[in-house]
Amino acid sequence: MTIQPNLADGHVQERVPPFTSQFFDNLLTTVWHMAGELGLAVGCMKTTPHPKRFFAPLAGSICALLALSALTPLINAASPPESKVRKKTATVEQVNDAPKDRNARSPEDSLAAGLKYLLDQQHPDGGWGQGGGWRQNTSNSTHNGGGGGRVEGANVEDPSDLGNTCATLVTLLRAGQSPKEGEHKEAAAKAFDYICRQVENSDKESLYVTDVRDTQLQVKIGTYVDTFLAGWALSEIKGKVADDAAEQRRAAALDKVMAKIERNQKDDGSFANNNGWAAVISQGLCSKALNSAARSGAKVKQETLDKAQKQNIAGLDVQKGGFSAPASPTAEPSSAGVSLYREAAKLNGLLENSKSNIARKEAAQKTIENKDATDKQRDQAKKDLQQIDADDKATAVANASVASKLRDSGYVAGFGNNGGEEFLSYMNVTEGVHQRGGQEWDDWRSKMTKTVCGAQNADGSWAGQHCITGRTFCTSTALLTLLVEQEKADARTSDNKTPTEEPVAKK
Repeated sequence: MTIQPNLADGHVQERVPPFTSQFFDNLLTTVWHMAGELGLAVGCMKTTPHPKRFFAPLAGSICALLALSALTPLINAASPPESKVRKKTATVEQVNDAPKDRNARSPEDSLAAGLKYLLDQQHPDGGWGQGGGWRQNTSNSTHNGGGGGRVEGANVEDPSDLGNTCATLVTLLRAGQSPKEGEHKEAAAKAFDYICRQVENSDKESLYVTDVRDTQLQVKIGTYVDTFLAGWALSEIKGKVADDAAEQRRAAALDKVMAKIERNQKDDGSFANNNGWAAVISQGLCSKALNSAARSGAKVKQETLDKAQKQNIAGLDVQKGGFSAPASPTAEPSSAGVSLYREAAKLNGLLENSKSNIARKEAAQKTIENKDATDKQRDQAKKDLQQIDADDKATAVANASVASKLRDSGYVAGFGNNGGEEFLSYMNVTEGVHQRGGQEWDDWRSKMTKTVCGAQNADGSWAGQHCITGRTFCTSTALLTLLVEQEKADARTSDNKTPTEEPVAKK
């Protein structure tokens, strides 16, 4: 590995050859994860270190240095020629992020500051970049037949990408900003146009909807995460675009995304080569996209939803009342060994399926009551109701299992400190516990808002301390956690349970 100082800005430029980059990243990630289990601080939610493990807070750094010492000669020997450092297109304001949880903003003020930050970062093309942190060297990446490897520093290119733009648009929509209405409808319209252009320019066969590769989101939570986020965003924006022409464009783009997902979905609901450190998170987003699209009227087969449900249920033992180890007849994507990622993603997928089952349940009941229905139609309707009942039981078990662990700081900590994976998982958990209501909801709401608001930076952003470090995704998902209850019309599930009405940010 060669480390070269960038004399223009004092930052360090790091280049790692492609065949060692992923291995090295996984090794260090594992080391820090192990250190976190020994008692590393986790932002506002902290694990409790064992009293005899007084060296635990240094374990990650010590092990990382040892790994660096051992691997540096091997990596240096294979290092490619130095290439020119690429400039980023938009500068992210550098601020002092240290005093986070001191004098934390109220939820309302956090929302306002976070939205302002996001709006200030929109690129001229209508999209958002990842907002800082490491990137893969796209100038010679493996996608282009070159070297690849991580690059980092103030002069690293930060182009718009689909995943971060979709997450930001959904955040704007939940906050009442759309191409049709709101103070910032122009920004939302530009984001919508960017997303549609990316989807429209993609091929018809593959699962890709963008030619931008090697983003943090793709590397960490799944190769096709942009596709699933696009499906979610294009579903959420239905009825909120400027005119009929825009609505037709939205529907066509969403149908194309759904067709690509259906074409590439395996029988067990997974996708070939959807690799990533914690790809189970993108699998959960896939379920969110499919079910949201189905509810919005897009062309989604019931068979496709059933396959996605296999992934949601994989590893859930309904009889025992909780999740088992990640080993089941249905292949599951990687969860990086972090229970919070896996269980929160699956819980959210189950909730999304339960929301979609409302219409299916009503249709089945009408068929049974219809005097003109055939015996075959009635039999199928009864099978549908049995399956919906089983799905509801699975959702209830998963929800109760996750809720029962929220007093465990180690479980809630996820990897050990906040990253984009944690913030998205908090959104998934918040949707589930909000559905349960009661004292569990009151306790989680208090803990979650204190944690999320306390982790906000002075400029209104949130940043990750591991893996997904980019401020765009971290800020969007942190805000989405505070905005969970804004979409009340889409909150009811097929078991007829309706959550509380008041938004988190109003508490």
